[in-house]
Parts: sequence; C-alpha cells; structure tokens
Amino acid sequence: MLTLDLTNAPRWHDLASGVQVQLRPLTTALMVATRSDPAVEAVPDEASDEERAVAFAKALARRAVLAWDGIGDADGMRIDPSPEAIEALLDVWPIFEAFQLTYVSKGLLLEQEKNASALSPNGPSAGASDTAKPAHPTRAASKPARNARRG
Repeated sequence: MLTLDLTNAPRWHDLASGVQVQLRPLTTALMVATRSDPAVEAVPDEASDEERAVAFAKALARRAVLAWDGIGDADGMRIDPSPEAIEALLDVWPIFEAFQLTYVSKGLLLEQEKNASALSPNGPSAGASDTAKPAHPTRAASKPARNARRG
C-alpha cells in the first residue's frame, strides 16, 4: 500500500556520524525542477551515467537542503548551507552515497513497488492462499452443464 504523507514537512536525515541534513520532501515538483536545472542540462551527451548521477544529485541537493548540523569549514567553524558548500559536501564519497541511499533511492522505491507482482499461487513463489474450496468431483459429473438461452 502506498502511504501518503500529507504534511509535506521537511525531515532530518543522518548522512554520517554527527552529520545531519534537513531536506525538503522528494516531490514531483522538486524532481522536475532538478531535471531542468542548468547544471544537469549542461552535462554533455557523451557523459557517463556516473557523471550524470553526480550532476543530478548535486542539483537535487542544492534544491533540497534546508539546514544541516555537524558541518564546518577547514577551521572547524560551523557553516550554513550554500550552493558551493552543498556541492563540496557531496564530493565526500560516504556522504554522497548516504544521500543517494537515504533520500534519492526512497523516491525510486515507489517505481519498484508498482512493478512488483503478487505471489503465484503455485510454483517457486507459492504464497497466495486458495479462496474457494475445490469442486466436488461427483457433483460436477452428475449434472450436465447448462447452456445459455438463445434468441
């Protein structure tokens, strides 16, 4: 079952020990805006899938990050999110991976859910239960089948 969060409130996500980011909900509007981001559109046609993924993730993060905690500059001073700081944060591999897993992939899970099939009642994925009793063999053979009236 698809569960809707009608509040659309931002949520805090842990990306690493001591590093949290507050992110907007991953909505259709946010995804569409990110796809038309100039940095995403500037990715050359011959770019690899990985290069496209990095450009998209950074563009999405620039739009989604509202606040953060546990992030500072080279001197250890707390800094606020900015486009440059957000890109620098995603250049840290474990942070990039955590962002992809905790935020981006959650939006993609819905795609997987709608492509899933119910378990087969027989075969390797047997899991569905019978909903009717089997037909009684003597009753079925004792009466001929009724034909539909015509005309």
